[in-house]
Amino acid sequence: MAKRFVSRQQHQRIQPFVERWRWVIEGRVQRVGFRASCSRRALDLGISGWVRNQSDGSVEVQAEGPPLALSELRAWCEVGPPGARVLRVKPSHLPVTGDDWFEVRY
Repeated sequence: MAKRFVSRQQHQRIQPFVERWRWVIEGRVQRVGFRASCSRRALDLGISGWVRNQSDGSVEVQAEGPPLALSELRAWCEVGPPGARVLRVKPSHLPVTGDDWFEVRY
């Protein structure tokens, strides 16, 4: 008996390689527009995650996206916006969460 229906193989969607990183930025990084500028840069790069001030005067960023975009955001964090003086960026690798937005946390 001949097949009467055409079967179509479903193609799997190719998922881009995604990583998640946490960076703690130390130096003069609060009260210089770091969070807002970081959020704009992350959105420009298509990165999800969040940024917030820490009580010790540092800024914490969690960012998720393709490695190249994350490298660009990390490079930006090493300099920061005008008025910032970044002394150190402490990185740590995290599990991917699948978030699809970037926000400033308070």
